[in-house]
Amino acid sequence: MTVANSNAIINSEKPLLHYPVICIDGPSGAGKGTVTWRLAQALGYQLLDSGALYRIVGLKAFEAGLITADASQTIDEMAVLALTQSLEIAFLPNNASGRVDIIVNGDAVGDQVRNETVGGYASQIAVFPKVRQALLTLQQDMANRSGLVADGRDMGTVVFPDADVKVFLTASAEARAERRATQLLNAGQIADFDAILTTIKARDDRDENRTTAPSKPAADALLLDSSDLDADAVYEQVKQYCQDKGICFNS
Repeated sequence: MTVANSNAIINSEKPLLHYPVICIDGPSGAGKGTVTWRLAQALGYQLLDSGALYRIVGLKAFEAGLITADASQTIDEMAVLALTQSLEIAFLPNNASGRVDIIVNGDAVGDQVRNETVGGYASQIAVFPKVRQALLTLQQDMANRSGLVADGRDMGTVVFPDADVKVFLTASAEARAERRATQLLNAGQIADFDAILTTIKARDDRDENRTTAPSKPAADALLLDSSDLDADAVYEQVKQYCQDKGICFNS
């Protein structure tokens, strides 16, 4: 499996140099994606959407018939691993949309990957240690190319434990459900707040209580609750923390 950015395919054979790594961890809907994008744009760093990787694998596993919407069904971990290793993934920044276009095996899958149902598939496959190890190696290779802003749930605890900056961004389940519902409505889709809230709480429970790499803040992370903060306020606080840690911004 390979991951590409706008400049090059990531490859573990390059010489290892130290580039700054900023980790933005926390649950879905806390605002990680927005602050990660803005930091990467301001600093000229690569962007890693770890959650998208798991969603990609979840989506492709569902399409291949390896998982279903029923999270209680048994899943063949080795089949999911083989699928994971066969994927070619690219994250291509799109300045016009302010988002990252996600390309898998040559096809754009961004809208599918961001679907709420696919988030549930991602959580199902994220419990498998072998799949997580394959994705761990892939993600760590990205830090050997240039500065990196990594968005995920275990970036600062497992993937990049020696990162220069670690932030754990959270928000109440209700605030996150409200944001997701607004997102869907703005996109012209149906939004059932109660269903979204139930899904978020179930995913939080799985992510926080899984045996392998549970979602939790690193001991040395900045803890930031965004429940009552807008995107600008979150960005400014995280930017200031990065500066305090020695990360230089041009503006």
